[in-house]
Amino acid sequence: MQTSTTLDDLDHMLVTALQTAPRADWRRIGAALGVDGSTAARRWARLTEAGLAWLSCFPASVEGITPVVAFIEIDCVPGRLHEVAADIAEDPHVFNIDHVTGGRDLIATVVLRDNAELARYVGFRLGRLAGVTATRTQMATILHAEGSRWRLGRLDERQRDVLLRDRPREAGGWALRAEDEDLVRLLVEDCRQPVTRLAERTGLSPTTVRRRIARMERGGALMFRCEVARSLSGWPVTVYLWASAPPDEVARLAGLLAGLRETRMCASLSGADNVLFAVWLRSADQVQAFEAALHRRFPQLAVTDRAVALWQMKLAGQILDPQGRHLRAVPFWTWDDPVSESALDDLVGRLRGGPAGTAGDPADRFRPVVRS
Repeated sequence: MQTSTTLDDLDHMLVTALQTAPRADWRRIGAALGVDGSTAARRWARLTEAGLAWLSCFPASVEGITPVVAFIEIDCVPGRLHEVAADIAEDPHVFNIDHVTGGRDLIATVVLRDNAELARYVGFRLGRLAGVTATRTQMATILHAEGSRWRLGRLDERQRDVLLRDRPREAGGWALRAEDEDLVRLLVEDCRQPVTRLAERTGLSPTTVRRRIARMERGGALMFRCEVARSLSGWPVTVYLWASAPPDEVARLAGLLAGLRETRMCASLSGADNVLFAVWLRSADQVQAFEAALHRRFPQLAVTDRAVALWQMKLAGQILDPQGRHLRAVPFWTWDDPVSESALDDLVGRLRGGPAGTAGDPADRFRPVVRS
């Protein structure tokens, strides 16, 4: 377990710089912060070694796939909550896991390839865990905001200009192609690997690597996260809020909610509570004041339930300790099917009324893939 410490102003600016330009070289980062590049690099090494800050990236859009984002509430057998959380935390398509207050024990955010895969995950993976007593699933019909856009906000306009100078303009509309997979897997492993190292490991030319990364970044196909331990961030409290809005107002209200400083995630949902959003607050005593401000600003929005996160166990594929410090990564990757279709074929055979086969347990489809 890492020892506790504090972050000074330079640390906060460094995190903001890497949120703004995650692959910028240390010389440029140092120039933006007014320090030597080697000083910035040493600072970052100290923060990451202590688990106080970290960088990650993940694929956000793949050609030919429209992923399904779902929020699964999980009830656990008394005394088995942490066992369940530790088990499903190893699943590479589980993005977040929160231990929360209120009418559920865990909230898991999962990203799967289609509705059928979501059904198999809930039915065979979660449904067969001995520590799980019940689950409730809601699909995101639209994801209006997610955490990669969130900033600590410690840089001025000049500093941002230094970091973003010569950066390609955002174009949108791109998706990861099959030819990008090897490169993306390496970036998921360590998103600050230099172009020359990535070229060596993929067998591509440095020019090709640079061009592909620029294309993926411009199109939003590759998302980056630079996070800081929540206990030291100034925003230590996470609250999930479920709300109901008139159907013809959901998109407009969700768009406004997504723009709030406190909002980390906002989604339209498939259920009666048709909006779910997660906010970061500076203290627990702000929860009711925040809700009151929401009611005044958005009277059409009725908050129907809320849950405070006691422990964010997994955040964007990263395993965290109770203070929100980084322990290790379970790289997020949702576009692999762990085994062949034979397990599903066995299930379909049973549904047709045939004898049980020997093709394997469908739950195996959701166990982690080990790659060399």
